[in-house]
Amino acid sequence: MNSGYRGRLAPSPTGYLHLGHARTFWIAYQRARAAGGTLILRDEDLDPERSRPHFRQAMMEDLRWLGIDWQEGPDAGGPFAPYTQSQRHSLYRDAWNQLLAGGWIYPCRCSRKDLAQSMQAPHDDEGVYPGTCRAAAIDVDQEAHANWRFRVPDGEAVEFYDGHFGRQRFVAGDDFGDFLVWRRDDLPSYQLAVVVDDAAMHISEVVRGDDLLKSTARQILLARALDLPSPAWYHCDLMTDAAGQRLAKRHDALSLRRLREQGKQPADLVAAIHTSGSFSSVCDRRQ
Repeated sequence: MNSGYRGRLAPSPTGYLHLGHARTFWIAYQRARAAGGTLILRDEDLDPERSRPHFRQAMMEDLRWLGIDWQEGPDAGGPFAPYTQSQRHSLYRDAWNQLLAGGWIYPCRCSRKDLAQSMQAPHDDEGVYPGTCRAAAIDVDQEAHANWRFRVPDGEAVEFYDGHFGRQRFVAGDDFGDFLVWRRDDLPSYQLAVVVDDAAMHISEVVRGDDLLKSTARQILLARALDLPSPAWYHCDLMTDAAGQRLAKRHDALSLRRLREQGKQPADLVAAIHTSGSFSSVCDRRQ
């Protein structure tokens, strides 16, 4: 009997999945299995310039090869279809309208150069926006090609419990600033899309990498503004390369597709996945 647990895998078809992805998705799969729950595959293809059909096909094939299966998704269907983000635009626009009506968002007219010069923490994933456009008058009819930002409650501490890292605390305005929710090319940001989709798909726990801990604070604020529930959280340690840098899709040698071509077996990868932060064992093992 299903326990009510609903987890999700949320890859983007912008490149081949690598060993770091495999580790996070394997943990998500195991947690769903342990809970006797449902696992959902969501195709997060909101980057039209980089998303490709062959990457979409590869990510599903590679996850199946690894031994991960899901009960709902683009290839499996389910009660909350479509499971491809590019087909869910109307839901994101409805959320944008709700945020606008509540006074939570405003258009940002800053150029990329302006933003690069104004960010106070360039090492952060988005930096701390200084609020340059906060006080400007809003004329929705004139803002068709503007970026839209969420107005964070400066000074408010956003706290949550993470199933792996424990209690977390981030202060709005200090640790992160007003963040993008809608892009000038008429697409929702990652932050808005995942909040809408996780609520719509009744996700009970989000399992993902620890580089998104701060994004969790942003998403909690968005969910609250939209009167949506927030799931439980479980952030995983990231895998790193020999230089200590987190794995990215540029690490083609560690892609599941390349490892498969080299004759590696799922058991090899699962063994590496269970070795915290290490990938050398699977790469060095001779066939």
